[in-house]
Amino acid sequence: MAASDEEPGLAAAVKRLSEDLGVLVKSELQLAREELTEKAKVAGAGAGMLSASAITALLMLGSLTALAIIAIALAVPLWLSALIVTIFWGAVSAVLALSGKKKIQDAGPLVPERTIESVKEDVNWAKDAVKSGRK
Repeated sequence: MAASDEEPGLAAAVKRLSEDLGVLVKSELQLAREELTEKAKVAGAGAGMLSASAITALLMLGSLTALAIIAIALAVPLWLSALIVTIFWGAVSAVLALSGKKKIQDAGPLVPERTIESVKEDVNWAKDAVKSGRK
């Protein structure tokens, strides 16, 4: 075959590769969108539940705090009772804040990990296809 006979075949292959890459990129973007939407829905539902729980816990905590102050005031002056309970809740709050911060850091970033891996595979596939088309 002459070089001019190979040109249309090569041009068609490059065009097909270009079209395939376009479809592939669109598919990967759709996959990333779906993956992030799924993660956001789960996280959003959890955040809503945590917010409602926090509100009701604050109401309960107010009652418990009043009870603790009254109970301790039976043994010490009222002001000292209130100070003891305040210091206790401050310590509990600090421990919870530090534990929560660590949990959030352990969760890692909200990125579409499967999609990233798939895109890497697609890039390698495209590189291989271009290399094999040149040979």
